Amino acid sequence: MKATGIVRRIDDLGRVVVPKEIRRTLRIREGDPLEIFTDREGEIILKKYSPIGELGDFAKQYADTLAQTSGHVVCIADRDQIIAVAGGAKREFLNKPVGAQVEHIMQGRDTVMAAAGEKNFVSVAEQDMNEYRGEVICPIIAEGDAIGSVIILSKEEKVGETEKKLAVSAAGFLGRQMEQ
Repeated sequence: MKATGIVRRIDDLGRVVVPKEIRRTLRIREGDPLEIFTDREGEIILKKYSPIGELGDFAKQYADTLAQTSGHVVCIADRDQIIAVAGGAKREFLNKPVGAQVEHIMQGRDTVMAAAGEKNFVSVAEQDMNEYRGEVICPIIAEGDAIGSVIILSKEEKVGETEKKLAVSAAGFLGRQMEQ
């Protein structure tokens, strides 16, 4: 565990404030769920909770199926990082933070389809995307909240309506799985 040198007091309702610097570093936003753990030494551990992360193995299998069907790279992300990758590019994307523009797309709840060079073409992870020619980014919505996204990337050609419909279907299905 890393010491921060920051000390906070618990108020009369049992609340403690997580310092802004730590929230910014860990990308914790207002309303984000946190899991609370204790250990044998009496420490309290707060961990950022990822609802879509609960579907980790299932998301991986779904991404594999989509990649086989479409022939493209498929990523499934929670609000912070890419949790499943299929169709190649695992080293490039798996467990990498999603780009700020992808976060913005999720918050906007719109499906974005773009080709390289267009102004709405964004970096999926915080890295170079020069080898990809097209992308579809579709938010996963569960109980009214954007909890992640399905991303389809193409190296050879632009993506079309078929890829968009695949991403929308996958995002809808994963969102409904989270609601159960």
